[in-house]
Amino acid sequence: MPLYEHVFLARQDASTQQVEELTTQMTGIVEGLGGKITKTENWGVRSLTYRMNKNRKAHFVLMNIDAPSAAVTEIERQERISEDVIRYLTVRVEEHEEGPSAMMRKADRDRERDDRGGGFRGDREGFRGDREGGGFRGDRGPRRPRDEDAAVEE
Repeated sequence: MPLYEHVFLARQDASTQQVEELTTQMTGIVEGLGGKITKTENWGVRSLTYRMNKNRKAHFVLMNIDAPSAAVTEIERQERISEDVIRYLTVRVEEHEEGPSAMMRKADRDRERDDRGGGFRGDREGFRGDREGGGFRGDRGPRRPRDEDAAVEE
């Protein structure tokens, strides 16, 4: 049977439970038509590059499908009817990727970086926000003393 990767975007205001129910519904359709879902990944709520149907964020779900084309056609028909689904995309692939998808690996990598404490500009060496003279001055050069600074030093 052909292999597919299917991603759908559900509205941001849909609850996680509603998104899981949509996924379960799609799985039931595929299994009813003689196929199977080999992997399901919920990527969570992510920001969209541009607004779609007045939504700025959406729930992203990936499904690896091993099913006849009729099952994919029926899934897409059901998603067109559903008000909770903003967009969907199905791609036929030669083989499914083993292990977590690239999006899940990226999320794990970001989580590890946050655990190490990196990723914030104030944590790096060379940030001069805590030096005498106040904030970060960039390439404007050293701070010149003002009259009131001279009075304090004397």
